[in-house]
Amino acid sequence: MGKTIHKGEGHRQRLKQKFFAGGLASFLDYEVIELLLTLNTPRKDCKDSAKALLKKFRTLQAVFEAEPEQLQQVDGIGKVNAFGIKLIKEIAERYLEKRIIAKDVVKNPEDLIKYLHHSIGNKEREYFAGIFLDAKNRVIASEVLFAGTLTSSAVYPREVIIKALHHNAATLIFAHNHPSGDVSPSSGDIAITRRLVFALSYVGIVVHEHLITGGDDFYSFHENGYIDKFKKEFENSNG
Repeated sequence: MGKTIHKGEGHRQRLKQKFFAGGLASFLDYEVIELLLTLNTPRKDCKDSAKALLKKFRTLQAVFEAEPEQLQQVDGIGKVNAFGIKLIKEIAERYLEKRIIAKDVVKNPEDLIKYLHHSIGNKEREYFAGIFLDAKNRVIASEVLFAGTLTSSAVYPREVIIKALHHNAATLIFAHNHPSGDVSPSSGDIAITRRLVFALSYVGIVVHEHLITGGDDFYSFHENGYIDKFKKEFENSNG
């Protein structure tokens, strides 16, 4: 007796052929999810489940950020599917992190920005990260330092200094996300940056940058003159 072909098999094969022909460039977001679901769903059409996920969470990024229990609330999504979605997200994050290790991200920030967009850019809470660099501005490590609503009193320079010394860092880049997607700095963001520039300057560690990421956008404190301004203020106050 021949193998039973489910109704979505032809569509599934076309999706795979489309991917091998041109990657994900021409895929709609629900098709990306659908293709992923097919890996753990051998004999079932996954289109409806993929569209339901996108309808519930609204964006592709939010699907990948959702907790496994939330994913399983969607019809057709079981533990195995939720595992696959979370695994792919973690693999992508690890891959992007490895791409920045030992690279000069000051002169070539593109990989760093991609990594930050993926790792914290679409989180529903605020996360404050430190990227620790050596004297040649090569990345030693990246680490989330604080989580939750960020205020100037919630970011502790002493803890940042301890982490920097632990990693034997010569320079630092800070980054945090705005869940709203609006990357404009608040007065608190500016105050945090100033405090950290001053605190790290006392122990001879240079702050190169503070980036705010949200969705696919970002804001650079360096490009907008804040980092140099705070360094000059420190020099003048200790001259």
